[in-house]
Amino acid sequence: MISPAGLAGMSKKLILIKKRPDFVHVTHNGYRIVKSGFILQAAKTKRLFNPPVYRIGYTASKKIGNAVCRNKAKRRLRALCHELFARYAVAGYDYVIIARYATIEADYKKLYKELKTALKEIKLEINAILKTSQAPAS
Repeated sequence: MISPAGLAGMSKKLILIKKRPDFVHVTHNGYRIVKSGFILQAAKTKRLFNPPVYRIGYTASKKIGNAVCRNKAKRRLRALCHELFARYAVAGYDYVIIARYATIEADYKKLYKELKTALKEIKLEINAILKTSQAPAS
């Protein structure tokens, strides 16, 4: 469990997913939104944080290109996430964003709109599930 004091700088720096089991958990247990520039996956976190936070992991496979291309794609995705996650991510969920070949060449504004739309879609799905699970049984 991480204390609130350890999360004091959360708004400035995103908490990263670094361990393979966390990536696998998100892949197998969550939501998936496919866009032309990336794939966004989200799942309820396995770890306990107080207060609940969101975490993010970035991945770019060798299909994207060489190391220079993969790093460029991840840099672009990190910049997008830094702008959008504070407003649209749901606390208590882990997110994995997978770069696609188009991530490198795509217009930044297009990627921004796609990520914003994807985050909103996931948030709607999560809220819909929360409402149905909290609805009183008659």
